[in-house]
Amino acid sequence: MELNLFKRNQEYKKKRISPSVVAIVGAILTLTGGFFVSYNYIQTKKVYAYDYMANIFYKSNENEEIASQISEEPEGQTEEQIEGVEESDTYTDDYIGYLVIPKINLNKGFVDKRSSENDVEKNIMVIDGSTYPDVDKGNFILAGHSGTGWKAFFNELYQLEVGDEAYVTYKGKRYTYKITNIYEQPKTGKIAIYRNYDKTTLTLVTCTNNDETTQTVYIAELDNVEAE
Repeated sequence: MELNLFKRNQEYKKKRISPSVVAIVGAILTLTGGFFVSYNYIQTKKVYAYDYMANIFYKSNENEEIASQISEEPEGQTEEQIEGVEESDTYTDDYIGYLVIPKINLNKGFVDKRSSENDVEKNIMVIDGSTYPDVDKGNFILAGHSGTGWKAFFNELYQLEVGDEAYVTYKGKRYTYKITNIYEQPKTGKIAIYRNYDKTTLTLVTCTNNDETTQTVYIAELDNVEAE
């Protein structure tokens, strides 16, 4: 009887896994799991960095044309001499207003047009020479990237139609605009803006969806002004 118990104890000891072996296996599993977690994290960061760098170059030339080559050339009229708004010598890099287009879930701030942050690589851009919304019969012109990536703020503009509304909040007031005209122009280094000079307008400009040869201009006329 004692012999049988001795044999069973010996067999049990042989089958039992040593605590040191368990510790080693546990360490290996922990290191392996940590490796995969770290690997996935690094890969995610690499993808984000690639997307960021790719979008610095993606359609950058086309959008630079938008930002620097806009002019107002209404049919049947000579080009308007835009009078600048009286502005203070000091300004901030913070948002001074917002563009809201409910149909495409767009809600994006804009900065003073003299700010270093007023750049299509960073924000929607207030075009130099345009007037702010509080100027009667003025034209508030905004340009933005389309395409892919975090800075393609105007990528969904192609969904807009005549009659759709856009809102601009600025200096405690909400300006409601309705789109009256949408047209495309070839990328020739210059964009003409055709609008009614008897109206206060908002103009949005971006590259045409799925067409690398043209840019699209959205003209909206002021419909209402109210306090926020």
